[in-house]
Amino acid sequence: MPNITTALASPEVWDDIQHALSGGGDGRSCQCVWPVLTNKEWETTDLDQRTALFQQEVASDRPPGIVAYVDGEPAGWIRIGPRPAQRRLARTRNIIATTREPLDDDEVWGVSCFVVRKEHRGHGLNAVLLEAAIRFAREAGARVIEGYPIDTGKTNVRVNDLFHGALSTFLAAGFTEVPGPKPERPLVSLEVA
Repeated sequence: MPNITTALASPEVWDDIQHALSGGGDGRSCQCVWPVLTNKEWETTDLDQRTALFQQEVASDRPPGIVAYVDGEPAGWIRIGPRPAQRRLARTRNIIATTREPLDDDEVWGVSCFVVRKEHRGHGLNAVLLEAAIRFAREAGARVIEGYPIDTGKTNVRVNDLFHGALSTFLAAGFTEVPGPKPERPLVSLEVA
């Protein structure tokens, strides 16, 4: 059984985060800044600009996520943080229509991205990342955590589109599904305070 550990994002693990993001999918090109940029901002940035933005975020007072290691090798990433800091979330119609929480409440945190390197997929790494994210959010004063997963039982999805996470992962961690207009894209919620 592999040894899985996690660490909060910080400048000290920057290279590890980059390794985790570069193992397949869109992580390397996105630099996990898609949730914090508007569409217009996203379209006018290149990889170098996204990397610089993400590096600034990682060096800030509030880590934007957690990196996971399998036997010491960087293997995965999860973005979690206050929902207002992830500006795209408050501009997403499905979230606006479904959430029960004020869009500007800093005590509502969002899980907006998972990345797992190809060689580590299918081994429950997202579940470990989510548990670490719940602990981090609770310790940092979150009241509620939301997720925006895909219900893989209701739609076929490309692996690259699973960066939102699978509904089953969130439900197994104790989240409750909140009905909304898109059955294949539910919102999930967990009270942590």
